[in-house]
Amino acid sequence: MERDRGTVLVLAGVALLVVTLAVSAALAPPREVDAEESNETLVSVQGFRSAGNVQALDGSERTWTHEGAENYFEVERLEDGRVAVAFIKGGYTECGRYDSPCPHTGYRVLDPGGEGSPAVVEEWSFPVGGQTNSEVHAIDPLPGGGFALTDMDRERVVVVEDGEIVWQWNASAHYDAPPDPTRVDWLHINDVEHIGQGRFLVSVRNANQLVVVERGAGVVEVINEDRGGEDSSCTKNSQLDDYSGDSDGDVRCGDPAVLNHQHNPHWLGEGVVLVADSDNDRVVELRRTDDGWEPVWTLERAGDIALNWPRDADRLPDGNTLVTDTLNKRIIEVDEDGEVVWSTTTAVVPYEADRLPLGERAGVPAHGADTDGETGVDDSENSDVPLLSPAVVGIKAVVPWLPYWVGEIQIVVGIISPALVVAGVVLRRRS
Repeated sequence: MERDRGTVLVLAGVALLVVTLAVSAALAPPREVDAEESNETLVSVQGFRSAGNVQALDGSERTWTHEGAENYFEVERLEDGRVAVAFIKGGYTECGRYDSPCPHTGYRVLDPGGEGSPAVVEEWSFPVGGQTNSEVHAIDPLPGGGFALTDMDRERVVVVEDGEIVWQWNASAHYDAPPDPTRVDWLHINDVEHIGQGRFLVSVRNANQLVVVERGAGVVEVINEDRGGEDSSCTKNSQLDDYSGDSDGDVRCGDPAVLNHQHNPHWLGEGVVLVADSDNDRVVELRRTDDGWEPVWTLERAGDIALNWPRDADRLPDGNTLVTDTLNKRIIEVDEDGEVVWSTTTAVVPYEADRLPLGERAGVPAHGADTDGETGVDDSENSDVPLLSPAVVGIKAVVPWLPYWVGEIQIVVGIISPALVVAGVVLRRRS
């Protein structure tokens, strides 16, 4: 009898897994949509220690691909046609205080003008202790020459000209700093954008905040200021802490309902910013009001697929929005109503995309401020499952080749099915 029950459990476990995966794959919405007009797009792919690359696309067809580093991050086309990209790569021997070989992070300039894969014609980099949470995630070409960079290892923003740092802003001037920021994932500063008049928009991911930093003045504005609420979103996983020692336990943490571990904000103009609100699985447009910065337009689904940890959103001159939907492994262009007008996919997780030849620029259309006062905010309820939904994000980040349709149901079945098989095997052995 127990042997028969064991056989049933084994068969049930296998059938449950096979049927769930087959049905999920068959019913999954398509991710690719052809555009009515031709377009060119520059895409950086984060390989999570392998398969990192930079791609130039004509529609959905690759015109060139550059590899050569484990991870690539923000990518920008320069005025002369070359391409600048932030990166991290292991195997360097010039390691300073770290053991050799070690990773270097910084930026590379690629020349796509020759035959074959674009060559690296310039590199500025420095050694770090590890491949994770120490990277230069962002690079922004400056009008007068040089680049603004984020240094996540030391939690600072630097301006590099002719291979030399000519200015820097240390986040410790505004946030309570640990004794050695290089040993913890403290603020995870992941983006910088020059917005004019010596000002930079800086994304402080672990604080759920964007700050405007002015050269010579420091922080002059905070988007999503700390209003004294719950700080657990910022203090989890040993991120922010009361390092000042004043024992009040408070940290500068923005409201996670407004921004939650965001990436790649796009300054649309004075008082308006578009943000990939990553941990909220949405794109959000924020507008400055008398009460602070308020969401006025959001995108949470596109093409019948919920966004999954988006990490870039650029507003295009025609009012459409280009979104890097990271864990769904797709780049999408949507109109103001959220309808997909173009979409393509990547083999592993993409980090950022720019539409050529424009790139990311200010002065493009803003959404959400109609004359009748209505907004484009999506008020749909959050469908996240406590504990399980964050686990899905973590699993898909660590195992980026999982199909995009793998979600909470598939993970639960992936736990239950082996348990049924194991229970069945145990019963059969007892008989």
